[in-house]
Amino acid sequence: MRERLGELMLMPVIEIPDAGLAVPLADALIAGGLPAIEITFRTPAAAASIAAIAGARPEVLVGAGTVRSAEQVDVAMDSGARFLVSPGVSPGVVGYARERGMPILPGVCTPTEIEMAHDLGIELVKFFPAGPSGGPGYLKALTGPYGSVGFVPTGGITSQTLPDYLAIGQVVAVGGSWMAPSELIADGDFGGITVLVAEAVAAARRSRATAGGEG
Repeated sequence: MRERLGELMLMPVIEIPDAGLAVPLADALIAGGLPAIEITFRTPAAAASIAAIAGARPEVLVGAGTVRSAEQVDVAMDSGARFLVSPGVSPGVVGYARERGMPILPGVCTPTEIEMAHDLGIELVKFFPAGPSGGPGYLKALTGPYGSVGFVPTGGITSQTLPDYLAIGQVVAVGGSWMAPSELIADGDFGGITVLVAEAVAAARRSRATAGGEG
């Protein structure tokens, strides 16, 4: 999982209001050069959207976000999700996902939470909420004592701050909604999403090249 995310460098984090939009959205991401998506369990359409993409576009790395219970772990896996993301470190949720052999990225924003995740056997975490928690400067300082831990920052990240996160060696990938804004999804403007995704992919590649491929 860490290797694949490192190749992608980006993870669109999406709230889908209607499962009928899921496959067209996946196609827009593919066209932009990013066959990956995290669909959050923040709408009733999440499970059906994951299932639609997993069934119709198996080449897309599709995951479930905002997973906060064992029941949601089961629903996500049954729908075809290939990884899980949670907003915080829940020992019960993380433990259950690991029992089922499912990769999970719990959310952290403090040293204590990183150590909690480590104690649960997790070495790849979500840094959330990245922007409000202090941004790239805080994350860079946070990585110091935890050389083996990989981070996927999400929350409040924009195209302008993306390079600053990718310049941090332990950042594996960066997640966010700016690549596929909710208003474009609701309007069915998939061409506009493809443009934003392609711009983000190009920016990520430039950033990693400048940083010497760290991460």
